[in-house]
Amino acid sequence: MEYFLILVVILFALAISDLMVGVSNDAVNFLNSAIGSRVAPRHVVLIVASVGIIVGAGFSGGMMEVARKGIFHPGEFQFPDIMVLFFAVMITDVMLLDLYNTFALPTSTTVSIVFELLGAAVAVSVVKIYQSGEALSTLNNYINSGSALTIISGILLSIVVAFTVGAVVQYITRLIFTFDFEKRFKRYGAVWGGAALTAITFFIIIKGMKGSAFFTSEMTDWVFENTVLLSAYGFVGWTIVLAILQFAFKVNILKPIVLVGTFALALAFAANDLVNFIGVPLAAFSSYNLAAISGDPMSMTMGQLASKVPTQSYLLIAAGVIMVVTLWFSRKSRSVTKTEVNLGRQTEGYERFESSMLSRQIVRISVAVGDIYKKIVPARTQVMINRRFDSSVIKSLPEADGEVASFDLLRAAVNLMVAAVLISFATSLKLPLSTTYVTFMVAMGASLSDRAWGRDSAVYRVNGVLTVVGGWFMTAVLAFTAAAAVATTVVFLGVPAIIALVLLAGFFVYRTNVIHRRREEEEAEMELIQNLDKVDDGVEVMRAYMKDAAKLIGSIDEMLEEALDALFKEKLGRLDKIRKETKKFSKKTSKLVGAIFYSIKETVDAASIDSIRYGNAVTALQEIDENVSEFIGACHKHISNNHNKPFAAIQDDLTSVRLQLKRVIDAAILTMESDEFERFDEVTSHIKLTKKTIKKLDKSQMKRVRDGLIKTRESLLFLNLVSHVENIANHTGELASSCLSMEDDE
Repeated sequence: MEYFLILVVILFALAISDLMVGVSNDAVNFLNSAIGSRVAPRHVVLIVASVGIIVGAGFSGGMMEVARKGIFHPGEFQFPDIMVLFFAVMITDVMLLDLYNTFALPTSTTVSIVFELLGAAVAVSVVKIYQSGEALSTLNNYINSGSALTIISGILLSIVVAFTVGAVVQYITRLIFTFDFEKRFKRYGAVWGGAALTAITFFIIIKGMKGSAFFTSEMTDWVFENTVLLSAYGFVGWTIVLAILQFAFKVNILKPIVLVGTFALALAFAANDLVNFIGVPLAAFSSYNLAAISGDPMSMTMGQLASKVPTQSYLLIAAGVIMVVTLWFSRKSRSVTKTEVNLGRQTEGYERFESSMLSRQIVRISVAVGDIYKKIVPARTQVMINRRFDSSVIKSLPEADGEVASFDLLRAAVNLMVAAVLISFATSLKLPLSTTYVTFMVAMGASLSDRAWGRDSAVYRVNGVLTVVGGWFMTAVLAFTAAAAVATTVVFLGVPAIIALVLLAGFFVYRTNVIHRRREEEEAEMELIQNLDKVDDGVEVMRAYMKDAAKLIGSIDEMLEEALDALFKEKLGRLDKIRKETKKFSKKTSKLVGAIFYSIKETVDAASIDSIRYGNAVTALQEIDENVSEFIGACHKHISNNHNKPFAAIQDDLTSVRLQLKRVIDAAILTMESDEFERFDEVTSHIKLTKKTIKKLDKSQMKRVRDGLIKTRESLLFLNLVSHVENIANHTGELASSCLSMEDDE
């Protein structure tokens, strides 16, 4: 039994790790709306969410039964089998959730735990069936297939329900209040907010009391018998409170609504998802206690796990405290939150996800449906609806911590209220609904209704949603497969396998942290020197962006040098890595171009816009990006097709051209960074020398062709590469000339 006691200790250690990685992933569920709308500084939002988590932890006692009997029949398993099963679930959950956190993808902790329990239970059951000589058809005796299918179908159904409800509620809300909602919200806002907060009160407080460790059955029965009356009182009370705040104290009542919604969703998260993190270790601890008092623990069946076992309140609160500490200090939680906020933002800007064939087809179908809608709905009605959904009337979005909101407070309130109601309702029915699925799909449905997915961003946003949803299904596959593999390994190899897997999990988490830090560094490199909102002087804005552009083009020579060296040495693997660097270069370019366009819209002084060659800078940046990508792509294609590497004379010519381009870039950087615009003459001089050098090398190349000294493929590669170098030089000069135009206008 000492061995199993050690295993219980390991499971509780894994539970602490699971709480940390789980909260890092699930923080997006209750933080995205408050942070995306910048309702308050981040520390205020975290305080509100922390209180919600602690309170919600007390409501989660009734949910713990899912880990003990929701997926399998414990009476069919002996004590050692159960412990192996629980160990496989926890070790898999820690690694799987940490993997998703590392790549900033929100996934469902409910789906992961359900499919891990299912995978481990199936694996252990199959081994038992094989060893006992039973037929595989007896697997149904071990697996609670009815309960498992109910849970799984409920989770999948939540995707459709959450998206639909979020879209409908947001559409109706926006139709009533519009984007210019301040005046209308003064009239009807208190009533709307009263209804929303009443719904939260009804589902969180009233329904959430069922199964809570903090309420007696008599208190719960009394509340359930008087739900209608209490709801009516709640509606009147909340409406009066909000009206007083709005008219007497001039408070923007959307802010307390969003903060209360954040508290409610954090509470619902803790009440619903705490089972995902500590349910299994608690079930293992119960199993150990039952086995310890039995006469024959090794052959004891665990049927008693099916009975209701109350969870100690101090354990729930301790788990809540760990979750709160993680919430404050986890860097990965911020990365996951950023993914969802960016997909739902109202403004244009850099898109994290690329387009895909499927996303393009979905958008085309949507456009076709929209065309049918335009033919059916009267033009006057369309004009009226379009006017109410005109986001251009937004004067300014809220700010906090020096950052501008991604969407307004009205949408944030809808996101929180709808998600909290759906999750709390599921909690009251003891259904482990996926909080990630619900909150994510509500947010996406609301952003769709708000027309945040315009024609210019739809394919990228849709592909982002498809990527996240696809990751959810992959979660189920990975969870089932990995847990089954771990359980099978432990069954046959025993203690050595457990030791090896614990060490593997520790190494895995260490490596993912290294990878995440590297990704954070890459994202930091993506950040512009200046992130500007409203500005008075367009010239100063453009100078700031020119410094960003100088930093950007400073990396070109290193990429071209690496590409040529790999070409000369026929290193295809190195060229693969360099092509990945060009993708980062392209992302940085796109972000800078987007920032320049944003500054045009937000610059207060219209006269300064007319004085700057914005178009010149944007076009030059795009052309530089395209030519750098094509230069490296040409090198990669040549080697991947197994063509001969350039011979020595060609290598020398390409190197000399690259060095000449480096002088152009260095001179341009000095011009853009130092504001010493007289240096532009030096840029022009180096561009002329580059063209002169290329012209001379072209003649030499044609002579080689005529004399039969070079093959066609090598010649085409050479001409292609020097052409890209010339284009980069020309457009670098155009970029630097944008600074010259600013000096002239001053």
